[in-house]
Amino acid sequence: MQPVAKTSVLKRLKRIEGQVRGLARMVEDDRYCIDIVTQLSAARAALRRAEEEILADHVTHCVENAIASGNKGEQRRKVSELIDVLSRSDR
Repeated sequence: MQPVAKTSVLKRLKRIEGQVRGLARMVEDDRYCIDIVTQLSAARAALRRAEEEILADHVTHCVENAIASGNKGEQRRKVSELIDVLSRSDR
């Protein structure tokens, strides 16, 4: 992972960690169910944004390097990897 992306993703994940701790407190405090579900949705959206950032870095770094290398086997592996992970993320 590129240093700028790594820093950004780690910052995002630490915020998400705080959101999840807040969710646990909401459940412990018997907060209103709809408020908890709303916060769960926000945490899921934040995880999706982190995933998108990591995938973008992967494409601009790993996949791009495989393409530039001219190695057909490496290119196929990287594209196949990307297709596999994208198909899993929709589930």
